[in-house]
Amino acid sequence: MTLDRDTPLRGTQSFVHTLAVCWKRPSLTVLEVLWRWLFGAPAAALIVYEALGIWREAQVDTAALRRMTLLDPMSAAATLAQVGTQLLPLVLHVARWLAPLLLFVWVIVSSYGRVLVLCRFDARLHARPGTLMLLQAARMAALAVSFALWFESLHAATAIAVNLPIAVGHEPNLVLYCASVIVATLGMFILWAVVSWVFSIAPLLAMLGNLGASASLVAAFRLGPLRSKLIEINLVMGIVKIALIVLAMVFSASPLPFESVATPQFMAWWYAGVTVLYLVASDFFHVARLLAYLELWKSINHDSQGNGSILNVS
Repeated sequence: MTLDRDTPLRGTQSFVHTLAVCWKRPSLTVLEVLWRWLFGAPAAALIVYEALGIWREAQVDTAALRRMTLLDPMSAAATLAQVGTQLLPLVLHVARWLAPLLLFVWVIVSSYGRVLVLCRFDARLHARPGTLMLLQAARMAALAVSFALWFESLHAATAIAVNLPIAVGHEPNLVLYCASVIVATLGMFILWAVVSWVFSIAPLLAMLGNLGASASLVAAFRLGPLRSKLIEINLVMGIVKIALIVLAMVFSASPLPFESVATPQFMAWWYAGVTVLYLVASDFFHVARLLAYLELWKSINHDSQGNGSILNVS
């Protein structure tokens, strides 16, 4: 598939073609999975270790947790609030050093992993791991701001649907609260998909043009007609992520009708298998998005040697 400058191309059309290319080159997904799990496995082990230590130190009343029932939501909420009060100081104490450590390691590992995958795909790209580290740090900062806005929206929903009715002697409106949480979560998810394309294309521009961090961010905002196509792909990726989560939930729930005959070991292996499949599928689509961005950029910005699309594969 070779595209010229005058060929009208929708972002989703390029994305569908890129999915086929990624499927034909599984080594790209394998590399993506390897570098992500190189970070994820030790990070998960460390988090579990610290979480178990917090749980033992807090001495939570597990019997009260087992007595919780959805038929008495107010009692369950009171129990969870009490448990949260016990756990929160210990969690914050550990998070003060654990979160910065994991973010620092993630920035380094993800930058080198991204360079490895993209250079494996196209050796003409410039390896700039230092620049990618700065861009990844900027992306993490923007993501932290989006999470802060999301938490603020949850606090507002709690104040309106729970605290306000209780203050006037009424029952909390749990339906309104759940609806507000769902709308706020989906809204923030879509907003991030609309704006985060800048942090996805900037590393590619740095490797394409051998640019620094600030220059690649400036170039990302000067893509002209390409911008709408990148946003389109990012929105599609958001829908794909939601679809993957829904599929994972469906597959996780599918053995429940046979819970009376399924052993706990089988259920544990089933859930582990569904989790692994979800992570691998998510990594595959991450690679596809990056390559779709490269395809779109090359379709509009041919180099002077006439190299054409970098998705010309046999």
